[in-house]
Amino acid sequence: MNAQELALSSSRNPRTAATDANHFILTFENNRFASELFGQFDQNLKLIEERLNISARPRGNSVSISGDLVATNQARRALDFLYDRLQKGGTVEPSDVEGALRMAVAADDQLSLPTMERKAKLSMAQITTRKKTIAARTPTQDAYMRAMERSELVFGVGPAGTGKTYLAVAHAAQLLERGAVDRIILSRPAVEAGERLGFLPGDMKEKVDPYLRPLYDALYDMMPGDKVERAITAGVIEIAPLAFMRGRTLANAAIILDEAQNTTSMQMKMFLTRLGENGRMIITGDPSQVDLPRGVKSGLVEALQILDGVDGISITRFKDVDVVRHPLVGRIVRAYDAQYVIQDEREQIDR
Repeated sequence: MNAQELALSSSRNPRTAATDANHFILTFENNRFASELFGQFDQNLKLIEERLNISARPRGNSVSISGDLVATNQARRALDFLYDRLQKGGTVEPSDVEGALRMAVAADDQLSLPTMERKAKLSMAQITTRKKTIAARTPTQDAYMRAMERSELVFGVGPAGTGKTYLAVAHAAQLLERGAVDRIILSRPAVEAGERLGFLPGDMKEKVDPYLRPLYDALYDMMPGDKVERAITAGVIEIAPLAFMRGRTLANAAIILDEAQNTTSMQMKMFLTRLGENGRMIITGDPSQVDLPRGVKSGLVEALQILDGVDGISITRFKDVDVVRHPLVGRIVRAYDAQYVIQDEREQIDR
């Protein structure tokens, strides 16, 4: 820790007092924020202790941190970021602590040029809507959120629970509120485990809604419910199956295609060519969960091969370590991936 990091900060920020290289005390000026930061019954500090294998002992509005030098600095960066989040009107839940810790650990492995000094403070991409602010919880989420700001066409691919769809909808809501686009268009292919729309009861909306429920859920998380309803009624937010996209040019819109692994090659090409002037397109999916009939190639898998390296297109690949749902989900993904590897090896031997 350098001298600047050890100096007492202004009353707005936590103070750091050092006792030795592996032990220091953080003091937070705002008692209420400190209490929220530490969590009910100090659950957030206990989580930090568990994840980093350090000691984090609270006393009033201070916390004494000791342990491995690298780990204690990771804890300091995470707490500093979370305290700043509280100062800006946000909240701190255990999931936010998990995310800050992941980013702090990742930041420790990154060197900043040209000084090659360790990063002293976390810089995490954020999406802000009228209803909430979302900060990246993994380095891949951070890259994905920055790619959506930078590129007109973004692919977010990987296992369930990594936040691909949720962050895409959040970004679209942010663009709409900024006035950067005039509308949001959300779409999914109506293919789920072999079922077809015609076998479902009700009119077309009632048939389609079950497939699009995750998109609805994310929308209501980002925007007030009454505003979502009005926007859907007015056509500002359009939710439709992929089949309805043919023949259209989608200009001044944020367009999301979810569950894209279930598109055929022709459907994917058709969708990609809908992009109009001032359009932003985000395509999400998990190539390992294709529900298409046997022998039909996934349009997502093909597009990732064909479009890799094309200027203006970003591809973000999530892995099991990026799962931000229950920790068990990540272990489930890893177990299945390991089994698929074994099956592939056996099939190669049989050939």
